[in-house]
Amino acid sequence: MSDKADLSEVEKFDRSKLRKTNTEEKNTLPSKETIQQEKQCVQTS
Repeated sequence: MSDKADLSEVEKFDRSKLRKTNTEEKNTLPSKETIQQEKQCVQTS
């Protein structure tokens, strides 16, 4: 085995065959108020 990676397939790759996709943010971070509310609920339990 050689230490160099085989890039021959990467060089042959045709980007024109790729399709355009739209990404959507699915996991949004909670707001500061939501974090505070959850902290209060945990402390009172």
